[in-house]
Amino acid sequence: MPLFAALIPTIQASGINSERVISSSSLSTCMSNSNFSASLFNVAFTPDNRTLTFNVVGVTTVTGNVTIDLVVSAYGLSIFKKTLDPCEEGWAGLCPMNEGQIDLDSNIVLPADSVSQIPGIAYTVPDLDAKVQVYVNSTDTGRATACVQAELTNGKTVDQKAVSWTVAVIAGLALFTSAITSGLGHSNTAAHVAANTLALFGYFQAQSLVGMTAVPLPPIVASWTQNFQWSMGIIRVGFIQDIATWYQRSTGGTPSTVMSELSTESIEVQKRSVHVAERLLARGAMKLHQLLPRAEATDASTKTVILRGIERVGFRSKIELTNIFLTGYIFLLIFVVFVVLGVVIFKFICEGLVKMGKMKGDKFQDFRNGWTTVLKGILFRLVLIGFPQMVVLCFWEFTKRDSAAEVVLAVFTVFTMIGILAWASSKVIRLARRSVSMHKNPAYILYSDPVSLNKWGFLYVQFKATAYYFIVPVLGYLLLKGMFVALGQGSGTLQAIAFLIIEAVFFIIVCVLTPYMDKKTNAFNIAICFFNFLNSIFLLFFTGIFSLPGLVNGVMGILFFVFNAIFSLGLLISILVASAFAIFSKNPDTRYQPMRDDRGSFIKSQTQLNTELDALGATARGEGKGGWKGARIEDDEDGWSGSSTSEPRVGGNSSSMAGRYGEIPRSPHDPSISSFPANDGLPRHNPPMYLDEKHGFSTPDVRSHHSPSPARSPQQPTGRASPWQRGAGYE
Repeated sequence: MPLFAALIPTIQASGINSERVISSSSLSTCMSNSNFSASLFNVAFTPDNRTLTFNVVGVTTVTGNVTIDLVVSAYGLSIFKKTLDPCEEGWAGLCPMNEGQIDLDSNIVLPADSVSQIPGIAYTVPDLDAKVQVYVNSTDTGRATACVQAELTNGKTVDQKAVSWTVAVIAGLALFTSAITSGLGHSNTAAHVAANTLALFGYFQAQSLVGMTAVPLPPIVASWTQNFQWSMGIIRVGFIQDIATWYQRSTGGTPSTVMSELSTESIEVQKRSVHVAERLLARGAMKLHQLLPRAEATDASTKTVILRGIERVGFRSKIELTNIFLTGYIFLLIFVVFVVLGVVIFKFICEGLVKMGKMKGDKFQDFRNGWTTVLKGILFRLVLIGFPQMVVLCFWEFTKRDSAAEVVLAVFTVFTMIGILAWASSKVIRLARRSVSMHKNPAYILYSDPVSLNKWGFLYVQFKATAYYFIVPVLGYLLLKGMFVALGQGSGTLQAIAFLIIEAVFFIIVCVLTPYMDKKTNAFNIAICFFNFLNSIFLLFFTGIFSLPGLVNGVMGILFFVFNAIFSLGLLISILVASAFAIFSKNPDTRYQPMRDDRGSFIKSQTQLNTELDALGATARGEGKGGWKGARIEDDEDGWSGSSTSEPRVGGNSSSMAGRYGEIPRSPHDPSISSFPANDGLPRHNPPMYLDEKHGFSTPDVRSHHSPSPARSPQQPTGRASPWQRGAGYE
């Protein structure tokens, strides 16, 4: 499995190249007013022969005799120090040093005792957190006149495209499997697969949000979270970058040129907080350059740009900093367009196969009859999936203002999505409360009305019926996290503290309320919440506010990767098993216990005739087998719902609605039967309720509650029968 390659990249690398090498090819200054800059810097250390090879071409303004201090550090610990005298080493051009260009091409054999101090994991662990610093000291004053540093790598990383593609494909296939399973009538299986897949996708987005924070992450953490940035739309495609740059220029913006000026700019992604680096690596009065977003330290020929947070993620994806917002936005639009086209194409394929006789007419019947409503529900689901992505990118765009048009686009998009989800959530709450007041069960209307289920079900099917409201805390949780990531780029510590509080509160709420549909789904989501909370604790340590040694941060970074890699692998395996069972099993619903809220009986009674008696009753009532085409139990006309005037609604012709869409499911609470017996010991019967065109539910004026006659009430219009008075003897 490609994901497993991320856990053992060193095994793969050892099969390709058995020689251990630590190298660097990038350079940045490590002090203000440094009098040395380099246009070429290649350093390689081979532990097998203890040789340090370097090739440096630079420009200096230092004159006179100097000494060079070489400091190598790994995970915040100084593991090697050596002072070199250019005159003793015979380096031409450095004894004495003259102003102008310097060419250094040499090698040094390090002492065995110094090499033995380097931990073995430095050669094997991916994304090595190590650096080499070179100080140039004047022999006359003894003070450092120049300082440069280079990040070291052992050639191994957990940022693998294979991992990104694997998790993306598995998540997509699982969602497709749930859709197919639902179309085949296995609603219970489809609900479980979809709920777990969306929870998995949310976990991937949570991982990407960790990488987007301004916290100085260890290299292995930054690389691991980079594998999940596709879930936020951060994907580099050449022509999309061209479109984003063109759009920005045409709307008055100025594109950045970081990616196109790598030859003259030294780009450094933030790793460790400033005060920790100063404590571990500073020498005497030397002061490290203050790290700021897009800060620049300019010398004779180069400048340094230090990136953090969202800009760090974009740079690692090879995306220009000013194209990050539009890249994520365009990919969301592309995703929506492809999904819509896929649904439409699938609809026509099904119809064509049925007409050619290659597929039974009852296959995907509900989808074919009400595919427009299903498509609306899918679009709402896409809004929910893209909500964290747009919250982060749009609010972040408010602070960057790449162009006026992009700001307007961000404002329109994020507030429209918030409005849609808020309105849809209120719609679900109103339907559930109405169901409780009428039927003493919120599941009745939420699951018996196919239009409501297909359009709004994405907000509540993953929860048990009594927790229909829990989508509101979930949306609030996503909104808060996204806003702290987007608006808190100036303070990684603030983001880490906010993450810790938000994750802790949400974890406690989920554990106490257990709002999901069953025990397995609750356990699945509680485990994800726990790991999100654990990651927030790691994130707080990475800020450096506890002043821990650099080695502690390095070890915690490795633990972060190991824990999340193993957990992600377990989640993916469980999703694969559930999807395979849903596809290849004849009756996958047997794998899951019926829901305690009895939603299955409401769903089946709307679309399926399970017994010959049901079929006989439907025939006697003159009902067809066409299933539903927009049956409505909703109580109001809503512009958002996109309902057609041709669709029958409550308050319309109830008999025609019943004849067209099948028998209305029986309420678990029958208002026609009293809960208390009469004086004679027999149950007291109240008159049945029926649908009135103007007033909704009403009660006919019946003179005797015990009349056995099935005749219509005199006050009931003769042209329309009550839904309780249909079938043989009534029609």
